[in-house]
Amino acid sequence: MEGAAEWAAFYRANIDIFVRDYLQLDFLKWFQYMLLAMMNDSTNFVWIAARGMGKSFLIAIFACVRCILYPGTKVILTAGKRSQSINVLEKIQTELIPKSITLKAEIDMRASKFSGQDAKICFKNGSYIKVVTAADSARSNRANILIVDEFRMIKKDIVDTVLRKFLTSRRMPPYKDLTEAERSAEYAKEPNMTEYLSSAYYKDHWSYAKTVDSFKSMLSEKSSSFVCSLPYQLSIKEGLLFPEDIQDEMMESDFNEIKFSMELGAMFWGGEDGAFFDFGSVSKNRKIPYPMLPGRLASKLGNSKKVAIPKKQNGEKRILSIDVALMSSKKNNNDASALFINQMIPNKVGRYVNNIVYTDCFEGMVTQDQALLVRRLFDEYQCDYLVLDCQGVGMGIADLLIRDMVDPETGELYPAINYCNNKEMADRCTVPGAEKVIYAIKASAQFNSDCAVLLREGFRSGKIRLLDTELDGEDYMSSLPGWGSLNPQEHLDLQMPYINTTLLINELVNLQHDETNGKVKIFEKSNMRKDRFSSLSYNYYVALEIERKTMRRNNFGGNDVLSNFVIKPPRSANRNSPLSSLGRGWDRGRYY
Repeated sequence: MEGAAEWAAFYRANIDIFVRDYLQLDFLKWFQYMLLAMMNDSTNFVWIAARGMGKSFLIAIFACVRCILYPGTKVILTAGKRSQSINVLEKIQTELIPKSITLKAEIDMRASKFSGQDAKICFKNGSYIKVVTAADSARSNRANILIVDEFRMIKKDIVDTVLRKFLTSRRMPPYKDLTEAERSAEYAKEPNMTEYLSSAYYKDHWSYAKTVDSFKSMLSEKSSSFVCSLPYQLSIKEGLLFPEDIQDEMMESDFNEIKFSMELGAMFWGGEDGAFFDFGSVSKNRKIPYPMLPGRLASKLGNSKKVAIPKKQNGEKRILSIDVALMSSKKNNNDASALFINQMIPNKVGRYVNNIVYTDCFEGMVTQDQALLVRRLFDEYQCDYLVLDCQGVGMGIADLLIRDMVDPETGELYPAINYCNNKEMADRCTVPGAEKVIYAIKASAQFNSDCAVLLREGFRSGKIRLLDTELDGEDYMSSLPGWGSLNPQEHLDLQMPYINTTLLINELVNLQHDETNGKVKIFEKSNMRKDRFSSLSYNYYVALEIERKTMRRNNFGGNDVLSNFVIKPPRSANRNSPLSSLGRGWDRGRYY
């Protein structure tokens, strides 16, 4: 027993050696052994891992080691999705046990369950590893070690009020011969532990704050926190990932630089300091769970009410805007057409919330095809206004729209539409009675400056709402009927509104600006774009114009505000009264 105690103490201090010698799992990479040692030595462990580093595999090994070396240990394993946690137990069953006879001898296979609502691995010494769903229903559980996999996918409130409350009592070794004082001293030496593991995410998410706080704590000599971020280059160097696979992914047409940076670069993503559009004020408005999809896409999901285009509410307005480009970005890397659908929902006082429910971006499409696409979507979304930059190539689209147009695929006739804000341009339309819905943009330096400032304030005030992230969007979409039967390309088509929203934010926070003579000039960095910014800023400018007109009609705001107050004149002409100087302005009980 004295020998066993010596070896137990040695292995507890060197669990990397325990993994190699006792469990005979000698195929791990050096950095994986290092991570195991730090997981064991830290009461607060945070690992931001790139995809392909064996994160789940390492969790499985660490949980088994602790359960063997510390009898009676309660390990709770939770994740953003319950299936992720169960996957860790399956790795123990299918990969670790066949490789380690000694591990198999430690586990009570009869008491263990590897799937379902009661997933648990029990050890013969009284320890266990239990899967728990990250929800309010899990409050009654207790743990000595809490492992939170993909913690960015769990709500902070659940972590704080449910999961961390598991750690209310510490492991008490059942040493019969110890006195109460000795037992308390031993008890105090073994604190409970939390292990947070995840890929990177957005900087405005609580997971980033948790990582930064852990880093600051790690700098203190008294702290036992540890945090690290390991990118995909380490996986390539150690042979866990192959360079050609990364190159193939980066060459795909739907390559998402932001998602790549988070999932493989292990880098949290956010805006640059000093940017005109700061990441936090824009990203906080990602609150719309489902896009409003055109019929060709909504039909793939059974035209679910959550994604199909609904009828308008009372007072609702819809605006389609497009910033037109004709050349493909293969040669013109900062040139693409950007389209937005703004669903304006009114409140009781005539103000609007602007929901950007659909966005698309396309390259290299000829003028006629772009005009037809715009005309289709304008009718399909029951839009009230079409915002179009009529300087440069946008004029070609406008010339096609002010004439009757026939859809060659369906034979449907789209009647001509006309300008609503420019009489000179409206006179160019030769079709009598054409509906006046085109808002022509003839931008000046002052106009562009106003649009930029108004858009920034729209995000800061929360008047503009965007689609949720593509990561959350995939969860929303997967719950709809028909999703499971679609192929990967169809999945991507349905996720593109979320992806384009992320690309919009990326574009906004990377824009550069210059302020001269009270005007703001927005310009893009080399090889970057501002097409989405231009389209959305013009869209929102017109939305504010509609709001102002609506409020004037309802006698709210603007210069008409004084006409809403009836003020009684003074009973007598008192020259000392502060109102005496206003005498000439009183007429029929109103002051003008």
